[in-house]
Amino acid sequence: MSQRGSRATLLAMMNVLVAYSSKHGSTAEIAEVIADKIRESGLNVDCKRLSEVESLKDYGAVVLGSALYVNHWRGEASRFLHKHAQELSERLLWVFSSGPVGESAHQIPSAELEPKRIIAKVEALGARQHVVFAGRVPIEPHGPLERVLVLSTPRQFRDRREWVEIRAWAAGIAAELADSDRAVTQDGPSRRS
Repeated sequence: MSQRGSRATLLAMMNVLVAYSSKHGSTAEIAEVIADKIRESGLNVDCKRLSEVESLKDYGAVVLGSALYVNHWRGEASRFLHKHAQELSERLLWVFSSGPVGESAHQIPSAELEPKRIIAKVEALGARQHVVFAGRVPIEPHGPLERVLVLSTPRQFRDRREWVEIRAWAAGIAAELADSDRAVTQDGPSRRS
């Protein structure tokens, strides 16, 4: 590989995409916090809705997230995962889901909440980690089911997101990326460190 090609690969390795699918904004807020925490480490980070992502060519790492409804990702997130499977397999990949709310949000094991087919797919793509974060009920519910969900959830359990946990997870990603960047700089570009 030429010096110029090697440098371009190194620059791409330092660009991180945090891409998400969010219905009511909760997952979007989680994605922004993750992106901000990774930026603190000095990495270049773009945070985009999945509908805004056309290609992954400029990114060496991707953090992919979706709202979770009854153990299923949003349709656009599932389609994105399948459409970009090859590109995702060539990058460092982390995945998160957000969704459980209410009093028991932190009591249900993540394994019971994770969308099984999605997790099998991201593991096959070589994802570094996948996690489930608690979410929040819609601030402005639409339709009778959402209104019932909000009204039946006590106020103190309507937003179960644990920002310390989310930031710690993002800091772990940043640390792994820093290690990967050092390995690329010392040993030359590679898909995984």
